[in-house]
Amino acid sequence: MSTSAELGLPALTVAPGGVATTTLTVRNDLDIVEAYALEVVGDCAAWTTVEPARVSLYPGTSETVTVRLAPPRSPAARAGEFPLGIRILPTERPELVTVPETTVTVTPFHELQAALAPRRRRGWLRGRYRTSVRNLGNTPGTVVLTPGQAGEELRFRATPERLRLEPGESGELRLQARARKLIWFGKPAAWPFEVTVGPEPAATGKGTNGEASAPTGTGAPDAKGAGDGRDAKDGKGPGSTGGSASTEVPTPLQRPVLDGEFIQLPIFPKWLLALLAALLALLLAWFALVRPAVRSSAKQAAEQAVAQQSATPAASAAAPGGAPSAASGGNPGNPGNPGGQGKPGGGQPSTGGRAVGPGLAEPGTGRQSSATIDVQTASGASSTGNYQVPHGKVFDITDIVVANFQGDQGLLTITAGKQTITTIALETFRNQDYHWVTPIQVPEDQAVTATVTCESPGTPASGKQAEACHELLNISGALSDIKQGN
Repeated sequence: MSTSAELGLPALTVAPGGVATTTLTVRNDLDIVEAYALEVVGDCAAWTTVEPARVSLYPGTSETVTVRLAPPRSPAARAGEFPLGIRILPTERPELVTVPETTVTVTPFHELQAALAPRRRRGWLRGRYRTSVRNLGNTPGTVVLTPGQAGEELRFRATPERLRLEPGESGELRLQARARKLIWFGKPAAWPFEVTVGPEPAATGKGTNGEASAPTGTGAPDAKGAGDGRDAKDGKGPGSTGGSASTEVPTPLQRPVLDGEFIQLPIFPKWLLALLAALLALLLAWFALVRPAVRSSAKQAAEQAVAQQSATPAASAAAPGGAPSAASGGNPGNPGNPGGQGKPGGGQPSTGGRAVGPGLAEPGTGRQSSATIDVQTASGASSTGNYQVPHGKVFDITDIVVANFQGDQGLLTITAGKQTITTIALETFRNQDYHWVTPIQVPEDQAVTATVTCESPGTPASGKQAEACHELLNISGALSDIKQGN
């Protein structure tokens, strides 16, 4: 004696998102009352139920239960053939467990989710976009992009040309839209386009009517929902007592269509043309109106200056032997000095607005002079370079240029005589210059010094770090004689 069970259909076909049902008949061939627990085993257990899941049978009786298959429309319900088993476990005699089996065919479906980013691009000639695609179907597929535009202003290129995705997998394709010609002047042009995302034609499984074709075979649903190959007219056939299978009609394949736009910018914007026209008008006005007036004014000023210079010698020659004028340096109050010649040493010479005293420069004797102080200092040490003003001379400093050409790090102090001019960190400059309207005066026998404290030698243009700090100091100004006393 044993427990017997039989499934109504030897094979089932179900579409994801649909429902298929069959029957299971359990018979108690024992001589005792037995309770049976019904449990689904196999790859289909996650979306298969048995109603009721527990039955009690008297000896020699049987009961038929319903097996309901409802795979979700998601990548979790992979397409293909899978075994389905129902474990029938007796409560009193568990050793008499039995597992009737059948085969379940899950039909494939294709579904894609896609997005284009960014939706709008600006550029002179081309725009680049990213298309993210996710396979929401239950079968692997190869995805391709099909761009389209109403006109012929754009050309497209997808990289890679095709992308293979497993169920539930995501990927990205790059799309480039390129204009056929440049826009040199004018306003920006907007070129809208569409991108159709879909599998390759061989992977869609479409029939001639554009709908996804359902697989046929044993267990495929017919017009009345019967899945056992029975004749649709009388509803009878082999296994007709075993139940029925039903599924939803597959929906047509949806291909996502993404909208994009490329804004092509002109090379020269419209405002630039207006600016060029304005500049051209100003240039023409300069040559036509302003330049002749400037040249005429300059010519008149030059003629007046020449006339004034010619009139000055004539005025001096008009008074021979007469009273000396103030301009000629005469002394009308001194009749012992005819001709207005001043007594040697009897007057103060002009100093250009600066009084001349002991140790100061004698006006009219200054000459432009410059000197270079070269200071080389070992790392972590200090050294000083100087330029000493010669005896009997005064040096008026007007310009100092400091060169830290290696990029050394440390401290530089510049003094002129007993006066400190500046203290500066070496790492803050490569070339530094100072200029004075009122010169800095350095008396005779005193020096201009540059003191360098080297913290770290820099790296010159050769690319190799120097062994010591190296600074150059150039001083420029007027070197004049000292005014000697009477």
